[in-house]
Amino acid sequence: MYLRAIHAESHIPALHQLIRQNPLGILTTAIKSPLYPLLQSSHIPFILDVPQAEDSSDETIPNGTLRGHMAKQNPQAKALMEALAAQQQQPGNNPSSLELEDEVLILFTSEHHHYVTPKFYTETKPATGKVVPTWNYAAAQAYGKIRVYCDSKSEETGAFLQKAVEDLTRQSEGSIMGYTGTEGRPAPWKVSDAPVPYVELLKKNIIGIEIRIERLQGKFKMSQESTKGDREGVISGFEALETDVAKGVAQMVRERGEMKDAQK
Repeated sequence: MYLRAIHAESHIPALHQLIRQNPLGILTTAIKSPLYPLLQSSHIPFILDVPQAEDSSDETIPNGTLRGHMAKQNPQAKALMEALAAQQQQPGNNPSSLELEDEVLILFTSEHHHYVTPKFYTETKPATGKVVPTWNYAAAQAYGKIRVYCDSKSEETGAFLQKAVEDLTRQSEGSIMGYTGTEGRPAPWKVSDAPVPYVELLKKNIIGIEIRIERLQGKFKMSQESTKGDREGVISGFEALETDVAKGVAQMVRERGEMKDAQK
């Protein structure tokens, strides 16, 4: 990720918030295999676990751990399982270790991103004409080591998958759908609502993945590099579009602009 200082976000709680608000990440792996492509990516919804309260200083807040699952028939899952089996069979390696040696990458992108037309730059465009289009977006990149839970006969794998699907369902039904069962809202769907044999059958066809985040980077590119007059033009331009995405971008441009001005 190209990180200009003005766009870089190093505040860990802000990156955690972006991930939790946009849990569909893109898992990218680079695994040498005679059967599968070297580079593979999959869209996977994740649970972010952070054991420490996020009201501490950034220096003491851990990056966290990501949990999810993917279909065994996914070629990327097959490459992960193949790599794990090969690693466990190497002399000197722990045959029970589930963590792969190579690093993986997960990319999360904010739902609010948009093309920015030069027409929005109401200060610079009339004065010099030296403006070009761009794209506003926010993203977080997590790098770390991945553990692969793929032995369907293992109690450890079964317990991991059960917790993973239950936690992901709880997060999605509550945070995304707003199904709380209170204040007139519908009750959330639960994994226990499905027949147990059906759930157990599905669990045999997925693998669990757990990524211990070693590096966490973020970027909020929201026109904060522009002059205040141009930022106001960008905000007004997006608000005039009257779409949910444009309104979301306008709000983020306003917030990031205020943060920039406060640092002067």
